[in-house]
Amino acid sequence: MVSKASSETVDLPGFFADLVRCETRLYNALNDRLRERHGIVTSQFEALRYIRDHPGSRVADLAAEFAIGIGATSKTIDRLEKQGWAARQANPSDRRSSLLTLTDEGLQLVDTAESTFTERLAELTADAFKGSPLAATAQALSELRNVLERNQIGTPTG
Repeated sequence: MVSKASSETVDLPGFFADLVRCETRLYNALNDRLRERHGIVTSQFEALRYIRDHPGSRVADLAAEFAIGIGATSKTIDRLEKQGWAARQANPSDRRSSLLTLTDEGLQLVDTAESTFTERLAELTADAFKGSPLAATAQALSELRNVLERNQIGTPTG
């Protein structure tokens, strides 16, 4: 199969399978380590990190960032609230939405878990990218993500 981006021959279905399976395996491995060391899963870590890094974000902002439905995102926030890691506050400019914040416990958790996350991701990718252009791979994936997001491709409807 020929990629539109260049004249080189690329097995696009194979590329897709590799990309998805790598993501799944990395996600699961990170999930295991985060659960073992911090009692959270990767989706919780990502939500906590997003809220920390984007003060005043709303459920809809997280849903857009992670390309998941608002209902699923709201349930994630419900679980974080139940654990005492996040809180919803009234949005002064829109009574239909809430602004998300981390509690002190949630902030401490995400800061501590971030080291575990980063260290484990480095361990998992070190051998695969030894001598490979990791920066070029990261750039290509970032560009692909930007195109998909800009054109609203794969955006959930619910």
